[in-house]
Amino acid sequence: MTKQALSFSRTDSAKFFRTLNKRVNDYFKENNIKRTGNWKLYLKAVVMFALLIVPVVLVLSLDMPWWAQILCMITTGIGMAGVGMNVMHDANHGSFSSKKWVNKLMGSSIYILAGNDYNWKVQHNVLHHTYTNIQGHDEDIDAGRIIRFSKHTKWLRIHKYQRFYAFFLYGLLTANWAITTDFIQTYNYLKRKLAYGKLPNPATQWTKLIIGKIIYYLIWIVLPISLGFAWWQVLIGFFVMHYTAGIILSVIFQLAHVMPNTEMPVPDENGNMKNTWAIHQLFTTSNFSPKSWFAEFYTGGLNRQVEHHLFAHISHIHYSKIAKIVKETANEYRLPYNEYSTFWQAVSEHYNQLKVLGKKPNFA
Repeated sequence: MTKQALSFSRTDSAKFFRTLNKRVNDYFKENNIKRTGNWKLYLKAVVMFALLIVPVVLVLSLDMPWWAQILCMITTGIGMAGVGMNVMHDANHGSFSSKKWVNKLMGSSIYILAGNDYNWKVQHNVLHHTYTNIQGHDEDIDAGRIIRFSKHTKWLRIHKYQRFYAFFLYGLLTANWAITTDFIQTYNYLKRKLAYGKLPNPATQWTKLIIGKIIYYLIWIVLPISLGFAWWQVLIGFFVMHYTAGIILSVIFQLAHVMPNTEMPVPDENGNMKNTWAIHQLFTTSNFSPKSWFAEFYTGGLNRQVEHHLFAHISHIHYSKIAKIVKETANEYRLPYNEYSTFWQAVSEHYNQLKVLGKKPNFA
């Protein structure tokens, strides 16, 4: 991975983002509302935590047939992804609440997904939101050798078939967090002295990470076994839960950036990007299902990634309102506003993009 220093253009002759920022700020002032979450978000948080916890309690406390246990663990996986998108995501962007301690508490729900708050903030807030879709800097488009998300990634023969197997591998996302990813990221990020805010003490971070993993496995593996479940039953349930959450989160992530209508720009030889940061976000990000209440509700507004990338400090419950402002301003300045009308249309286009990226470059 290249470590070339990058800088975005500071020249926005049309003053796009200044205009957009003023219009969005005016919306909040005129309506006298906070940019953070409100009772709607807090109620939704209760619903998502219930989806996560209640099915597990039922499995542990009732004598259920195997198929009912599987359904419960699928529901728990749905709740796990829901907590990640609606609670953890907003909180770790500082937009869940106006109170820092609430954001910190809710942000720690990343541990329910087997993740780590330091790693997530560096990968997502620092690398992904700053260097969106830039090969070698945005780790969200780095899937190793097995999947090719960018035309700037080395092509391998196996990529010819990635459109067939990629969706199956997406389900391993959170399981990888639980097993290997967090340890690799902590080592790399501390070595590179990366942080979202203050760089943590290495000993503190490693201690926090290891203790967090121990507690996680005590709750999800050791506890069920101690209650009389066979080890293989526990592992199956654990896998089903993580696979469900992983495929939901991965698909939604990919629909935002690995699409035919999103670009994968590269810097020039001096590390300079063509566009300003804000305009860069418009070229590299895409929405889906803008009129779907369910998509908005369940994904935590991640169906509106354009708004999220431009205003990550604003809670997702406001995205549907500011989307009109963003779209109109982008059109006014003749800038792209990428969007797919439905979820399934976006999935189909992502599949087609995997197919295009899977072709040998000389023949693509």
